[in-house]
Amino acid sequence: MLTLSQRLDELPLSREHWRIVLLSGLGWMFDAMDVGLVAFVLVSLGRDWDLSRPQLGLVASAGFLGMFLGALFAGRLADRYGRRTLFLANLLLYSLGTFLSALSWDFSSLLLFRFLTGIGLGGELPVAAALVSEFAPARHRGRLLVILESFWAYGWILAAIVGLLVAPQLPSWGWRVAFLIGALPALSAVYLRRRLPESPRYLDIVGRHEEALAVLRAFERAAGVTPAPVATTPVPQRPSFLEQFSLLWSRPLLRRTLMLWILWFGIVFAYYGVFTWLPSLLVERGLTVARSFSYVFITTLAQIPGYFSAAYLVDRWGRKPTLVAYLLGSALASWLLGNAGTAPILVLWGCLLSFFNLGAWGVVYTYTPELYPTTLRGFGSGAAASFGRIAGIIAPYLTPWLLSNGGLSQPAVFALFMAVFFVIAGNVLLLGEETRGRPLEHLSPTTAPTRT
Repeated sequence: MLTLSQRLDELPLSREHWRIVLLSGLGWMFDAMDVGLVAFVLVSLGRDWDLSRPQLGLVASAGFLGMFLGALFAGRLADRYGRRTLFLANLLLYSLGTFLSALSWDFSSLLLFRFLTGIGLGGELPVAAALVSEFAPARHRGRLLVILESFWAYGWILAAIVGLLVAPQLPSWGWRVAFLIGALPALSAVYLRRRLPESPRYLDIVGRHEEALAVLRAFERAAGVTPAPVATTPVPQRPSFLEQFSLLWSRPLLRRTLMLWILWFGIVFAYYGVFTWLPSLLVERGLTVARSFSYVFITTLAQIPGYFSAAYLVDRWGRKPTLVAYLLGSALASWLLGNAGTAPILVLWGCLLSFFNLGAWGVVYTYTPELYPTTLRGFGSGAAASFGRIAGIIAPYLTPWLLSNGGLSQPAVFALFMAVFFVIAGNVLLLGEETRGRPLEHLSPTTAPTRT
């Protein structure tokens, strides 16, 4: 008799799978919109409050400090209380933080509210990826997860539209209006709560077998297949936080955890080091605020084919070759962007970097939850993302510091990002393992530690 997980892995792709991707993707899109808004309002915020570049870097870093804590603890809470519950809670939390950011009365209050926003953002992304991965059939899992990540591009496009139409037109308080718009996703939480089911794999391992079976039957009906008898999973004893952390670094999972943590740190560092400051860097090259937003909007559009090309390749080439290829493409694009001179060339290489870098991000969010068993999936994914957020704290502050106090030129800073992409590509090549088409539970090492 098949287990419930095995039955989920073998189901045909149906409208219910796409509905899960769409509903989870809405939250993903709103996350990206909030992160993008920070990049687009830094120029008007700095002008309104007369802030230096390092101070503006702290605004971005405060959010990433919150993301560090959110990702670290939300994964464990998702393993305890459910993927769906934490997904919705984090959606409400970051919407509240964004609303309060619009009401900030001084620099310190803005840092506090960006920190609160970051907790919600950091917790939502790894939980959403774990949720979708646990619904997806094995042979389609890569494609569905990369398409989920593609909603990040739509959120950045919305942020670019707000930044282009609102911030330049309202120079004194346009950043407040932008943050108020960013708080609107809270309204979607009620709809998502009714429409988004809980992960049946999670329900199974916590002993809620009837609920898990009901969700499975709904997916069988949607796929047009005859319901099959399934065996339930014995409920394992719930480990403590320290026990979960030690399991991540135990011998069966050590290589996977090391590879993921290096990968997450590097890709977060390079991404936020570049894209948080891109509008401001374009202004410093002589472009007006409106024109810089327009150029960033164009480069953001290039993310979409990056995602969909990666979605096509990830289940054909595999996770490792696709990820390595897109990271190497990001390295080349970083160097070209740092050495571009004219505005059209800036746009061209910015589009190339968006294409490869966001395609790589799609594979990262596919790859991460696949490397841990269901009992550790939320915590393992969240811990890797949390470690990466340390780089997110550093990069937004380090980039302006290197340009101002470090005396480095823009080409030199972009060469640093190029080197980071090379390092993490080598890390995946040497330490990564291929997971394409393999059922989730079969991806757990045969000697993986469990508590029964």
